[in-house]
Formats: sequence, structure tokens, C-alpha cells
Amino acid sequence: MTSKVYFAEGRASGRKSNKISKILRLLERTGVKDMIRQDDLIAIKVHFGEKGNDTFINPIFVRQVVDIVKAAGGKPFISDTNTLYKGSRHNSVDHLITALEHGFSYATVNAPLIIADGLISGNFSEIEIDCKHFEKVKIAEDIINADAMVVITHFKGHMLAGFGGAIKNLAMGCSPAKGKMEQHSTRPQVVKKICTGCGECSENCPTDAIAIISKKAKINYSLCIGCGECLTVCPNRSMIMDWSTDKIEFVERMTEYALGAVKDKENKIIYISFLMNITPDCDCASWSDLPIVPDIGILASTDPVALDKACLDLVNSEKGLENSKLPDSHKEISDKFTAVHPDTRGILQIEYGEKIGLGSAAYELIVLGS
Repeated sequence: MTSKVYFAEGRASGRKSNKISKILRLLERTGVKDMIRQDDLIAIKVHFGEKGNDTFINPIFVRQVVDIVKAAGGKPFISDTNTLYKGSRHNSVDHLITALEHGFSYATVNAPLIIADGLISGNFSEIEIDCKHFEKVKIAEDIINADAMVVITHFKGHMLAGFGGAIKNLAMGCSPAKGKMEQHSTRPQVVKKICTGCGECSENCPTDAIAIISKKAKINYSLCIGCGECLTVCPNRSMIMDWSTDKIEFVERMTEYALGAVKDKENKIIYISFLMNITPDCDCASWSDLPIVPDIGILASTDPVALDKACLDLVNSEKGLENSKLPDSHKEISDKFTAVHPDTRGILQIEYGEKIGLGSAAYELIVLGS
């Protein structure tokens, strides 16, 4: 089956072609008003960005989604879940403070903020999916209880998944800490000849499983939960995974969680993804590197697999930006995210997502006129 993906290019030459008007047109084409009944509770799934990151979705764009949901009779709330790793979003208090500091105030987004998995990530239920890795997955209670969702995604790179798109937004973003733990479940290793003993991994480990001994990191595997945060924060890339097996299983587990997040919401979810500020790292990082390709535009669909595939194809069709993390950035590189994170294969999200019935990799790209 071929799914429709709507695309609005990033350029604008007047009021009628600005990004706000494009967001509204994209949502109308995907049928957002048709999926909402009067007084439906609508989760607007976003990523508020880790403190220090500045390339998360602009709250002004989120406001447009809220307003169109309200106009259709829905009751929207802006939502995300707490993180597994230590940081500025590890519990709901810190998470909401970070969101407010990043501009997600009621005055700006016109809707309340609700952290879907509760104060300390204990608000969840198990959803049956009967897949290869999981029979059941843990999904945040307030995501389950929502009548419908609009999933807003910043499409960018990711150290473990290759790229972070709608699938990852569903999987990690709709699960509590225990669900994130089940998805990762990998074993990092220390390359001692590279490790400088800087302590970044130890400071950011959520279970204090890493100690610095004789100026080298040492992992206590009885405490390690396999979240992968040490890989993200290590400045020297001295933390590695056994990617011969881990990378495939990680992506499959993550994609199965995405399936659980959409369970019982058939025809009740719309996805909108921003191909802007396409950074090499996730918004979970406490920094924002330079983009690897130019801004492209905004896409929307009712199919997360088709949407991610269209986003990936558009990124790969662009010429890389010089002075970015992309190696040989001035050359034509057919797989941008694998070039940035050589040990990953992001396409597995799409291939496995199609296999388990999350969506279709075949899509028709419908370009909206300016």
C-alpha cells in the first residue's frame, strides 16, 4: 500500500507562504479536523529539548497545531515523557521547568503541559503487541488515555538509531523510563586506550554504574541498564557497543515500542515532521551541533513509516554542508546519517516498521504549492 506524504518546502516569499500558513495547510490536508470529535482529549506529542539544546521545535509552530485542534472542538495538551538518563528532564518537575525555559508557556502554546508518565515516570500501562522482542510494551498512561494524537517531530540524527524521526518519537517519547530501559538494553564497553578519564560518562550515568579508576572509566555491569547515555556524552568516543548484534535488536525493540504507542488509535494520529536544523545529534543532547544539510521544509502524513522514509530520502538527496559533522561534506554522500554515525543503520526502523504493520515504506510525495 502506498501512503500519502504531504510536503511544503522551506522557502517563503510572502505572508501566504510562511511556515505558519504551511503548517495549517499540511494539517488540513492530512484530515486533522476529521479525526477530532467534540471534547476529545488530544495529545500534542513534542520534544521540549534538553537544557543547552536550542534546535527543538519552535513553540510558535506548536501553537498552530493547538489552535487548529481547538477550532475542531478538541481539548489539546502538550506532552512528553521523562528521560531515562540524568539531565534536565529526568522527573516531571525538572522537565516542566525546562519546557517553560524553552518557551513552552501557556501564553505561547495556548495549552497545558502534561508529562505523560507522571512525576517520576511511574504512570504507565502495558499494551499487548505480540511481536518478536516484546509481547507487551510499557506506554505512558496519559498517551493511552488520549483520544487522539498529533505527533510533532524534529527530524535529525541519532547516535544509536541513526536518525530520530516519527518512529523514534513514538517509541522513546511515549514510554516511561522502564520502557526506555527495555528498548535500549545494550552493553557499552570502554576502549581504555582512548578513554581519558574525563568523568562525563560517570556524571551522566543514571544508575551510577560507571566509576573513574586510575584515570579510566570502569563499568559495573550489575548496575548498568544499557541506556546508552555514556555513548552520547563521551567526548572521545571511547564508549562503544557490540553493534554486530546490538544495533539490529535495539532498532527492532524501539520500533515495536512505536507500534505499542499507536495501538487502538487507528485513524486517530497525524504526524508532522520538520526538516529544519537537521543536526547530527538528538535534541536529548545538551548541545546543538551545526546542521549537516540545509533546511528542507515540513512534511505531514497519517503514516509514520512513510513519513520517516520521505524525510530520509529528502535529507539524502541534499548536498552536505561544509564545516558540519558530515565527513567530506562538500561531496555527494548518499546516506547522510550513516556517514555521521557509521555504526548505525537507521533504515532498519523503516524496514522493520513495515514488517510489523506500523506503516508502509511506499509513499506518494504530494508537494503543496507556494
